[in-house]
Order: sequence, then structure tokens, then C-alpha cells
Amino acid sequence: MNIQLGRGKTARRAYGIDEIALVPGPKTLDPELADTRWTLGNIEREIPIIASAMDGVVDVRMAVELSKLGALGVINLEGIQTRYEDPNPVLDRIAAVGKAEFVPLMQEIYAQPVQPELIGKRITDIKAQGGIAAVSLTPMGAAKYGKTVADAQADLVFIQATVVSTNHLSPESVVPLDLAKFCAEMPMPVILGNCVTYDVTLELMKAGAAGVLVGIGPGAACTSRGVLGVGVPQATAVSDCAAARDDYQRETGRYVPVIADGGLVTGGDICKSIASGADGVMIGSPFARAAEAPGRGFHWGMATPSPVLPRGTRIQVGTTGSLQQILRGPAGLDDGTHNLLGALKTSMGTLGAKDLKDMQQVDVVIAPSLLTEGKVYQKAQQLGMGK
Repeated sequence: MNIQLGRGKTARRAYGIDEIALVPGPKTLDPELADTRWTLGNIEREIPIIASAMDGVVDVRMAVELSKLGALGVINLEGIQTRYEDPNPVLDRIAAVGKAEFVPLMQEIYAQPVQPELIGKRITDIKAQGGIAAVSLTPMGAAKYGKTVADAQADLVFIQATVVSTNHLSPESVVPLDLAKFCAEMPMPVILGNCVTYDVTLELMKAGAAGVLVGIGPGAACTSRGVLGVGVPQATAVSDCAAARDDYQRETGRYVPVIADGGLVTGGDICKSIASGADGVMIGSPFARAAEAPGRGFHWGMATPSPVLPRGTRIQVGTTGSLQQILRGPAGLDDGTHNLLGALKTSMGTLGAKDLKDMQQVDVVIAPSLLTEGKVYQKAQQLGMGK
């Protein structure tokens, strides 16, 4: 439904994950029977959760541990891990700096050039320890380092920018990355993002994407919505992009997963994203709170260190438990940020969804009061959902 914004402009109402609720149907099932498996490219995972390619979230160790636990972690190939042989002193500096000095420090740190040999080393190290080598590049980085990634035999490649499209205009002196050509030439599946609309999702799938990332600006450490004024609330964005996926499958017979990326903190957020149409989710801040995370209890976005226009900040998320606790439990907290797999399975059982395709079909209602209704004492005492 379009709403008249003024005499010359109409606007569409869009909804965020916090504004919707899932409606139980006529059947339930034991959570142990809920099948959460999904496939991205040629890789099947038990848990439809990906750790974001952020320097405070994923390093070699985290990528390996996430793989062993049944999930997936993506390492940023244009971040600290490939600019510094030993990233630890750099990470210590980021954790220690004050708020006023943070942006200049980040711009200084990320001015160090990427070392191509470290790209190969990080990929090799992940694979040597039994992990899945999922890596992330910007379109510009993909044009520059794509061959290095192919030679190192990464398992999955994510091409990420604030907004990605197949119709990008550049100055004559700049040759933009041909996404279709890149997807066709790379020897491993390529996931493209980010986007928030039906039309762009369709174009990315036609270009050969093995998956599409959905979300502009909802992430905990991202400031794109404030800096650029762009974005679509996640429930609507995911639903629109999932519709493109379904239409594309009907037309071609090829199924391309849609991944909700950003703005998801609790198990409930993940459940609602899948019910909105996502096949999986990409999250950062929940994993940044793991004892194993490289960020030392801090979290910052991929566009934070931009030398021209930073679009992220550093937030302190603390350390709340082990990666095992956060992903598979047992939970040590009561706010939905631990045992994310358990939350998904329990929600699926409550809703009678035997697998993720069933979960995508559950009824959804608009419910702005979902997180506050009846929670007066929790809010007053800063417990559970009132934290």
C-alpha cells in the first residue's frame, strides 16, 4: 500500500524485524525433529547462520571453530587479517583507543596495503585445520585479488558492498567489476550483496549468484542509514527478495538462497527472518561477544575505516560466553543471545515447521508491541527482554 508523502511523492510502508511476530498454526512438533539444514553453493551446513566478514568477528580460528560447530564464518580479505602478518597488536590498539581517537586510528590502520600472499595464507590455514574457507571481497577487491583467491582454492566467495548492482556506472578511467563474468570464471560459488529490492535480487541471480545477501544498514555497528539515508527495514526487504528468488526458480529451475544480513541479535530475530523468507542469516554482533572472537569485546563495521566517508562505528559488546554457548548452548543468558540453534529449533517446533521451507510459510502478523507487551517488570529491572 502506497502512502502519500506529499503532493509529488508517494511512499510504501515497510516493516522491520522488531515489528512482526510469528503465529503458531494447528500443529506442533518436538524441536528435535526440526531440520535446520541448508545448502549454500555446494556446501551443506546444519545451522543456517553465517558469521559476518568483520575484523572483530572472524579470523582464522573463528572460521575453523564455526565450521566445526556446523555453521559458517566469512573472513574479510581486505581487512586486518590480510594487511598484517600478526594482527594481534593491531587488534589490541583498536580495543584500547578512546572514542575521540577511534576514527583516525582506524583510517591509519586500514591504510596499510593488503598483502596478496596473506590472502593465500589465511585461506590455506583455514582449510588445513579442517575449516570451510569462506572469504569476502569488495567488488574492487574482487577485480584485484580474484585470481589469488581462486589459486588458493577458497570454498566460497562473498562479494560485498553497501549496495551491489549489475548496472554500475563508473568514470571512464575505472573499469567496474563484471559480476556475471566474475561468477562464471571463478571456480567456486560466488555470493553477491548487498541489496534490498526484488528487481536487483533478480538481476544478481541472473548474473550467476549462488546466494544473495539482503540488508542495507541494519547492522549494530553500521551507520549507513544515518550517513547516507538509505535502507529498507529487514522484514520487508527479505520478503521482497525472497519473492524474486521464488520467481527466478519458477523461471529457471535454479534455487538461489537469500541471506538476511544485519540487524539480527537474538534467536527470535533469526526465526522471524526465516519466516519472512530468508534461507539463512548473516550476523556479526552476537558472535563478536564470543570469548574466541578477535575483537576483544568490541565490534566494528566493514565500512568503518573508509578514508573519505566512514559508515560504521566501534561498539562495545562485551564477552558473554563461548562460541559453543552462543551457537549451540547451553545458554548462560536469558535474553535470547545464547543457543541460537536451540531457539530456532524450538520456534520451529512451536510453529509446526519441520524444515526451513516450512518455516518460510508460517503466518506473520504486524505486532509493534511484541517486545514490550507485558514486560514492565523486565524493563524496570533490566532483565531478560528488558535489557
